[in-house]
Amino acid sequence: MKPQLHKLVAEPDSSFAYNHMECSYFDKPWHFHKEYELTVIERSEGTRFIGDQVSLFQPSDMVLIGPNIPHLYRNNEDYYKKPDMGAKSIDIHFTDDFLGNSFFDVPEMKMVRRLLNRTNLALSINGSTKDYVREQLYEMQELSPVRRLMKLLDILIVLSTSKNLSNILSQEFTVSNNKDAARIDIVFQYILKNFRNEIYIEEIASKLNMSIGSFSRYFKHHTRKTFSNYVTEVRISHACRMLIEDTYSVSEIGYLTGFENQSNFYRHFKKYTGVTPKEYTARFFASQ
Repeated sequence: MKPQLHKLVAEPDSSFAYNHMECSYFDKPWHFHKEYELTVIERSEGTRFIGDQVSLFQPSDMVLIGPNIPHLYRNNEDYYKKPDMGAKSIDIHFTDDFLGNSFFDVPEMKMVRRLLNRTNLALSINGSTKDYVREQLYEMQELSPVRRLMKLLDILIVLSTSKNLSNILSQEFTVSNNKDAARIDIVFQYILKNFRNEIYIEEIASKLNMSIGSFSRYFKHHTRKTFSNYVTEVRISHACRMLIEDTYSVSEIGYLTGFENQSNFYRHFKKYTGVTPKEYTARFFASQ
């Protein structure tokens, strides 16, 4: 299958792409592109896949992703059943040379160059830095192309000196032009559709016309994780969200996220988060 390479086009009078997107739900497949991507979620919730990591996303989440890192945003099921809920984000895509060849190689820009080099592990932007950058991104909507350009440069300079950035990907992750992006997209969609129930590796392997052994090796090669571990991560991520929402009991959440019994749920939850479900909930509400 051909890779899901997305070609992004800037406006005729701009050297980078600024997109204030509003839609029923996010529907881009597992994809990558040659540009850096700065994204802030304004409205929407769901599961985010970036490289070898899976996590939940919610309003105000902000990430900076380097070139050729495969990624995918999938909304919670309610967004597909109720299109009026809506999804909204601001995305900026730019290349190394959007300010001209070698601009970021001059001495004054060495900190920005280091920032761009760090994006090969993708960066989560947090704290006061996130608040500042989000405000600048909103302001860019009303600016002329040249002022947008200066605003983006200011954002990159602020990010380059911030201590509120954290790596998303594991150190072992390596960027590659994923020729099997369409296949991986099928797997992720299958997981998100079925994680609440028992998942059979035979079924997804069959969908890709692979043996179980071939699929297991294939999936681990592309995600650096086993299929069962990846499914468990998705389940735990959704369990964390449900614990914070405080709508269901801990035992109900275990069953609703696909765990066959409570001991299995507790064991996996503590393995992935370091705490029990009750401790996780207590820590969250204590920090509010």
